[in-house]
Amino acid sequence: MKLGVIDYGAGNLRSVLNTFEAAGVTGHLVRTPEDAAGVTHLVLPGVGAFGDCAEKLRRQNLVPLVREWIERDRPFLGICVGYQVLFESGEEDEQVPGLGILKGRVVRFSESELKVPHMGWNSVALADPADPIWKGMGKEPYFYFVHSYYPQPEDESLIAAFCTYGVRFAAAVRCGNLVATQFHPEKSQKLGVKLLENFISL
Repeated sequence: MKLGVIDYGAGNLRSVLNTFEAAGVTGHLVRTPEDAAGVTHLVLPGVGAFGDCAEKLRRQNLVPLVREWIERDRPFLGICVGYQVLFESGEEDEQVPGLGILKGRVVRFSESELKVPHMGWNSVALADPADPIWKGMGKEPYFYFVHSYYPQPEDESLIAAFCTYGVRFAAAVRCGNLVATQFHPEKSQKLGVKLLENFISL
């Protein structure tokens, strides 16, 4: 296998690459469609804003690559904003459309007694603990979150894990070989490494 990590100028790349190395794989950066030649597993990390991420992917002509990759059901991992931008639109930037690969909208946590952003460790409830992506994790593993927005998938059957922070939201989705998480595997220590190992084996 050959791992490609999309570099659109804002991702937490070093941390992601280091965690994949801990999982036994050395990744290389994908800045243009040509950089994806020979890649078998593609990762879209995410740090920053929804609109900024979508615009940079378009400027680098990477949107067709991501679309075709997912349409062909090749192993793909979206992380945090790299998960959110797969949807059609987001409250963070109403003027910039998402990639529209998944139907749904990204919304902000409502103001309440809970702090926004949601930051820190939280358990997730797995929709199907027998799914190979969750192998070796138990029924309610803990992962690290940092976010103010979360997706609302139209097709709830895609939701692979739920998290509760004031509201119950989709912490992860799974569709064929597409995996996308609101939490950060690269910040989630041993379970994060395990998730990346499971992704590599897809």
